[in-house]
Amino acid sequence: MQYNRRTFMGVVLVTTALVMGGTTAASAASLEEVKAKGTIVVGIQGDNAPWGFVNSSGTQDGFDADVATLFAKEIGVQVQFQPLAVANRIPALTTGKVDILFATMAMTEERAKSIQYSKPYAANTIALYAAKADKVATVEDVAGWEIGVPKSSSQDKAVTDAVGSTATVRRFDDDAATIQALISGQVKAVGGNQFYGQRLEAAAAGTYERKIDFLTTYNGVGTRLGEKDWNDAVNAFIDKIKANGELAAITKKWMGIELPQFPESIPNIPFTVN
Repeated sequence: MQYNRRTFMGVVLVTTALVMGGTTAASAASLEEVKAKGTIVVGIQGDNAPWGFVNSSGTQDGFDADVATLFAKEIGVQVQFQPLAVANRIPALTTGKVDILFATMAMTEERAKSIQYSKPYAANTIALYAAKADKVATVEDVAGWEIGVPKSSSQDKAVTDAVGSTATVRRFDDDAATIQALISGQVKAVGGNQFYGQRLEAAAAGTYERKIDFLTTYNGVGTRLGEKDWNDAVNAFIDKIKANGELAAITKKWMGIELPQFPESIPNIPFTVN
């Protein structure tokens, strides 16, 4: 065969794609493979207290860490945490870098096209936070403002949907960067989860407050599409810790609230693999 440069590059690209595809498929472990290995790799948020964060001892901690540790115990393996930023949670799962996501995954229709959600196990209220000195009662009051959100997050969607063209939405890598943008004056307000108030108070006491609630979202455990073994195991686990009080205890420990009432279904977001 006569090879020219174009033919050679085409062969390289096809070969590379096949190798990459094979690597991705091979690295996506089944539940039984994880059990045999004895370790589950859990994707978790790395800097979003109290959901997921690294504590002063250098250990992954928080609400999701506690729930994931219980799940690892349930299936008889050790847990290994992989801290992730908001934007790389789904890619880490779909490429097999992690086995499962306990990563503050708000349940949205768009994400449900890429990952399989479990039944909900946590709730989260998305709200606007700004300086106490700024009077805000409605979305019209933030006309012309710059509002920070973590990119590709539930806050991103909620704020973007709510403000439309009234304000400018600026996107940052994660929650920590978004909070810092408000404190440093890069933005006038931020769209945050229900714990932003605590974090802002710790950073600048008496300066900021919660202004407008946009919506309440529910978090589910993320597994890969079509993987019934993982989905069945996670849903059975969630049912168990709801029934025996363990989920309520973790919720009280980290959030200071009673266990929320969770919906039996959410439109266009299946909780099970059929």
